[in-house]
Amino acid sequence: MSDALPEVTETALKIPRFAAMRHWMRRVLGIDHAVGFTVLARAWASAAGLVTVALIARFLSPAEQGYYYTFGSLVALQIVFELGFSFVILQLASHERSCLHISGNYEITGDSIAHARLASVLQKSVRWYSVGAVLVAATLVPSGFYFFATHQHADTVSWHLAWYFDAVLAALNFQLDPTLSFLEGCGYVSAVARLRFVQSVVGSLLAWAALASGHGLFAPSMMLFGMASCSLLWLYRKRKLLLGLLRFDTGNNRIRWGEEVWPFQWRIAVSWASGYLLFSLFNPVLFAYRGAVEAGQMGMSLSLVNAIQAVAVSWVSTKSAPFGALIAGKKYWELDQTFARAIRQSFAVAIAGAMTAWLGCIYINLRHFQFAQRLLPPASLGILMVYMVVNIIIFAQAYYLRAHKQEVLFINSLVGAIAVALSTFIVGRHYGAAGIVISCCILNFGGLIWATYKFRKYRTLWHAT
Repeated sequence: MSDALPEVTETALKIPRFAAMRHWMRRVLGIDHAVGFTVLARAWASAAGLVTVALIARFLSPAEQGYYYTFGSLVALQIVFELGFSFVILQLASHERSCLHISGNYEITGDSIAHARLASVLQKSVRWYSVGAVLVAATLVPSGFYFFATHQHADTVSWHLAWYFDAVLAALNFQLDPTLSFLEGCGYVSAVARLRFVQSVVGSLLAWAALASGHGLFAPSMMLFGMASCSLLWLYRKRKLLLGLLRFDTGNNRIRWGEEVWPFQWRIAVSWASGYLLFSLFNPVLFAYRGAVEAGQMGMSLSLVNAIQAVAVSWVSTKSAPFGALIAGKKYWELDQTFARAIRQSFAVAIAGAMTAWLGCIYINLRHFQFAQRLLPPASLGILMVYMVVNIIIFAQAYYLRAHKQEVLFINSLVGAIAVALSTFIVGRHYGAAGIVISCCILNFGGLIWATYKFRKYRTLWHAT
């Protein structure tokens, strides 16, 4: 027998180091597979957004930039038909999935009642979104045409065909997205996060091609086309699971939507519709009263802010399904530990992103780069960044509370939306973008105090039972 020591290769040394690094990332940074792919997707979206911004500044006029971003604000009207359904679907699926096992070949075993109720969630969501997609297209196309035709500015911009494509493809994605939410609730959180990363890459590449080829206003619709194509291909691979659930006879075990879900969902619907007023009203108001150029500045600044917010909130949003499972098991201590760690990490990312973007804006203004004219001035952008950081905390509290299949922040959302809408119309008309961001930031601090009060109240109440 040889007493020679086994050769320690470089590869063998790297394996434990890699495992230790992965453990550190999961424990300290909170980056698991779901968060990793979600952050990767949103980091790509943020980096790609910078490329998109550069291409917009290169290939679109200031007026066309205003149309580009106002397209996005009007498409967001689909939230009126969404009714908060996707979030409800995710939570319902996660609660029923906790009693089931889904094998690698998509065979479902476990509690028969939970199986029937899970199938019922998918069946009802498909029926609603099929009708909703038609309503979205039938509403967006004429309402957008009326808005742009009524507020036509001196600059001649060919927007008609680009708007029609954008509205129709928005309706198609509206039809597909809830199925992704359902599968997230079924435990495919990291797989859906991976898909969203692919969607972001493909959509961005198609949008860039449209911008670079001189068809810039078609870029939003090309982005949506890329997203829909990726969704269809991925869902086709899951057809055995989805078709099995769609054909499953739920019998008397189906979910009674009116009794079990609607009392919770209508509050979500109010909150989500209110979100449109909170985040998507700025561009149309500025477009109508201050012109396409100022609307474009606000739109580009909002796209920067939203990119940072999307990355930062990933640490909390990817925990929606795990939150639901922990609540179903009454593991409240583990729930609170997971939430506390996630909100700290989310807040830190938001602060870092906001400071980087704001300092970058100051730099390009001091150097008198022409691109600086496409963004809001540094003071207004800084206030918008503060607005975003406050939102991160409010969003995190909302995710936690809604995971209990309760919506207690709908009054907050409704009051906040009305206040923001009024201030946007009144202040925006007379003081423009600067007035909007200042008034909304002040209102948002009041919203944070109110939301935190309710968060503490209901967390204590629900976990005591």
